[in-house]
Amino acid sequence: MTDDRLLISLCTYNERENLADLITEIHEHAPQADVVVVDDNSPDGTGDLADELAAADSRIHVEHRAGKLGLGSATLAAFEFAMAADYTYLLNMDADFSHHPRYIPELLDCMPQADVTIGSRYVSGGDIVGWGFKRHFMSRGVNLYARLLLGLSTSDNSGAFRCYRVAKLRELDFSAIRATGYAFQEEILYRLRRIGCRFVETPVVFEDRRYGSSKINMGEAFAAVGVIFLLAIDRLRGVPVTRA
Repeated sequence: MTDDRLLISLCTYNERENLADLITEIHEHAPQADVVVVDDNSPDGTGDLADELAAADSRIHVEHRAGKLGLGSATLAAFEFAMAADYTYLLNMDADFSHHPRYIPELLDCMPQADVTIGSRYVSGGDIVGWGFKRHFMSRGVNLYARLLLGLSTSDNSGAFRCYRVAKLRELDFSAIRATGYAFQEEILYRLRRIGCRFVETPVVFEDRRYGSSKINMGEAFAAVGVIFLLAIDRLRGVPVTRA
């Protein structure tokens, strides 16, 4: 991995309390990594703090967006940044410590055999700490639904803790992506599966955020159901997923 360029993406909205400590821990486990913060004009000043951190450390970059445009579109912005700068791998993680940086080396260790490594809550050794019944039900239900409709064989299709091979991302037609919110996680796996990507899952323990409040709700869950249904229709019709 020493010759491979790694970018870690953090999509933020009101994560000021977490950001500095998280980036410090990221660099403890992956000192070679660059970090891009994609901030959706956070009212709490997350973007301003990110600029301060970037001014002090050349490994940190910041992409400012005009407003809260959705997690999916923010992740796409990170993909575009990684492709433009010719990174080898793009590792995405939540910005609230629910994805702990201690797992980064394990995700990277899988990449020689994978195009996408998923930090999985739902394989042996994975777990979730701090959730109630409602969130467990929503997550399990969406994952089962995605496997059935999209032909996915992976266990954790809704989590965002993943490492992608940037060369494979280049093959996709991003303009055709339907999801702007949380359904992006299932959609990008579906599209990458369609181009023959190799998936590996490695166990992680998901810990509920340290500060702030979760941004997922029933509205996002229902939106994900709708997007997955439309993708299932695309699958039946054989709609292309690659760039023209």
